Amino acid sequence: MAVYKCSVVDQSGKKQKINKDAATKAEMIDYLKQNNYVIIDIKQSAGSVDLSGISGKRIKSKDLAVFCKQLYAMLKAGVTIVNSLDILKQQTENKRLSKIISQMYDDLQKGNTFSEALSHHKDAFPAIFISMVEAGELSGNIDIIMNRLANHFEKEYKIENKVKGAMTYPIILAVVCVAVVIFLLTTIMPTFVEMYSSSGVELPKITQVMIAISEALKSYWYMIALVAAGLALTVSAMNKNANVKLKEDYYKLQIPVVKNLVLKVATSRFTRTLSTLMGSGVPLLQALETVAGVTGNTYIGSKIMEAREDVRRGLALSQPLRQQGVFPPMVHSMIKIGEDSGSIEEILDKTADFYDEEVDTAVTRLTTMLEPVMIVFMAVIIGFIVISMVTPMFDMVKTVQ
Repeated sequence: MAVYKCSVVDQSGKKQKINKDAATKAEMIDYLKQNNYVIIDIKQSAGSVDLSGISGKRIKSKDLAVFCKQLYAMLKAGVTIVNSLDILKQQTENKRLSKIISQMYDDLQKGNTFSEALSHHKDAFPAIFISMVEAGELSGNIDIIMNRLANHFEKEYKIENKVKGAMTYPIILAVVCVAVVIFLLTTIMPTFVEMYSSSGVELPKITQVMIAISEALKSYWYMIALVAAGLALTVSAMNKNANVKLKEDYYKLQIPVVKNLVLKVATSRFTRTLSTLMGSGVPLLQALETVAGVTGNTYIGSKIMEAREDVRRGLALSQPLRQQGVFPPMVHSMIKIGEDSGSIEEILDKTADFYDEEVDTAVTRLTTMLEPVMIVFMAVIIGFIVISMVTPMFDMVKTVQ
């Protein structure tokens, strides 16, 4: 058992401090939610041990899609969920997922439900997974839920691949550009320096600057590497700060070209996930809380949570979404139609399909724009270095003449 120190707000709006033993952090969170506390902060006391399972990053969408598909097929064939997990833990290729499945199998053997077993691994499984499994257990349609989750994670995987694919070419060009610049400055430039120093010609300012950079790279490369690593670690640490991340995600939505892609990806995820959750019987307030964490942008997520509070006070979802103006007008218009017709899940699903295609278009447009910009940028930098090396040659020719 571990001791957790919790800062919470009770139903009357007063802040409280709660210290309580719990087997896992997930169990502590469940306890606080059941007692209607709003969680501000949870910390594990020094010297206590958290038995929350295997820590690490979330399982990838591709692996989750395969897991859900296989589980759906076995449940549909009449295999019990305990036996299904026993089979999957032996044949799952992802070693970390295999270990987690093995732990969930043990939890089920002890009498826990599938959703309870999943909740012990909240660091590995997204909230949508656990919420939908809980809803599936209540309705008795866990096999249908697995099929929906498989389709959801397949589409999520496709979106992730599209975004990664858009950035691959620019990153490769940037790496090549840096490598060529370092090669020119550390290998080619010194050869020209020797030639110029023996000629006695006064070097242009641009060449002197390049020579200084070349010497600095050769003499202090380790310091430059340490500074670069320090900057990378600093940026990484800053991104873990909620306020910094919120501001960064806000500014992403102010950059014209980037805004288009970020907003369409977030809209696709919002509509798809909300449709999947509501279609599986998850309550709207719980669904919105889950959806806020999957858009890929914390600023948009914070606006969804604000809309959730308005919905809690009795407003229809389309109203706060329209007032905030974060999503494109089509989104709240379609949600309004779904609310009026009673078919919000189907409307959201169709909207998600539309924005999946829009993501394709936005990725293609961004890639098309970035490629020539990166090539020109690379050509300017390398050309600048080459000119700085060649310019003194003309002065040497004039001197000889």
